[in-house]
Amino acid sequence: MSTAESGGPAGSGGRGGGGAEGDDVDGGAGGASGGGAVAGPLTAAPVKSAVRTVLLLEHFAARPGLHSLADIQSDLSLPKSSLYMLLRTLVNLGWVETDATGTRYGIGVRALLVGSSYIDGDEVVAAARPTLDRLSDDTTETIHLARLDGTSVVYLATRQSRHHLRPFTRVGRRLPVHSTALGKALLATHTDDEVRAMLPERLEAVTQHTITDRERLVEELALVREQGYAVDREENTLGLRCFGVAVPYRTPARDAVSCSVPVARLTPGHERLIRQALFEARDRLSVVTRRM
Repeated sequence: MSTAESGGPAGSGGRGGGGAEGDDVDGGAGGASGGGAVAGPLTAAPVKSAVRTVLLLEHFAARPGLHSLADIQSDLSLPKSSLYMLLRTLVNLGWVETDATGTRYGIGVRALLVGSSYIDGDEVVAAARPTLDRLSDDTTETIHLARLDGTSVVYLATRQSRHHLRPFTRVGRRLPVHSTALGKALLATHTDDEVRAMLPERLEAVTQHTITDRERLVEELALVREQGYAVDREENTLGLRCFGVAVPYRTPARDAVSCSVPVARLTPGHERLIRQALFEARDRLSVVTRRM
């Protein structure tokens, strides 16, 4: 559970006649031409320091804890001197934290503030709250609302199970699209050719039950479209089965809702109740998100 997404055009202006500083802009076909012309939004060259900042923050987000400068440099292949100066700048601004020795670095609290503002300002999350509450009451199990982001799904909202035996979940968690009921429900709203373009032929095995062959996954997506829901059969977490439905307020869908239940507690009757509750939640969300 999270989430999360694209950059805007680079601005103009600068010193010494309005040119961009060479050390901070990637050169190439998309750059500004001579004679004082400024590249438009579709052709602006990326700002190198901005790209590196995003790469660094995403690196920390995917690897909790503190990391040495050498390890970060090895992972990102950035010049060590530039990386050090970027890290120190982000430490001073609160986006990166360091240990007492000042030699190990990790994500800072300001990243949490920005991530929370995305959730707080999202219209779908706000509109879905009553439906998620009701779905939690109806099933008594863990509920997720997630969004497609590339080849992953990111949790936007969760409702914890009332049972002692329950999965650990958190907003902002990112999971592979092919190994989750949420992801398969969303992939099923795309054509087979679109799915093939999105995913490699061989998929990562999260557990021994994960579908790792893209064509086998495509075959399963046909069943998802037919029955209206997707199932994760311990493909992402051993001992856990999940059921998911896409929210069709846009096509292809970008958001989905799921219910997760430990296999040890899943009976045929409980499964039927969960599927019906998900269908009803999907219908309610289709109404409240119709204009979004």
